Amino acid sequence: MNYTIKTQGIMCGHCEATVESALLKVAGVTDAEADHDANVVTVECGEGVSADALREAIEGAGSYKVLEVSAN
Repeated sequence: MNYTIKTQGIMCGHCEATVESALLKVAGVTDAEADHDANVVTVECGEGVSADALREAIEGAGSYKVLEVSAN
């Protein structure tokens, strides 16, 4: 399963790395890629990973806000 997450507050490469690291700690997440220019995070994960778990990981990592989560 893949998710595309629109965010706010990811401003630089360090922010990208922080968000990616937080997402990779969520059980079932196999890959995460943040793009601060587009304010989008793409996540690859198993079927059991919820959008809420991804939202909590991103928002818990710092001053980042999740605006929308779409399953692909």
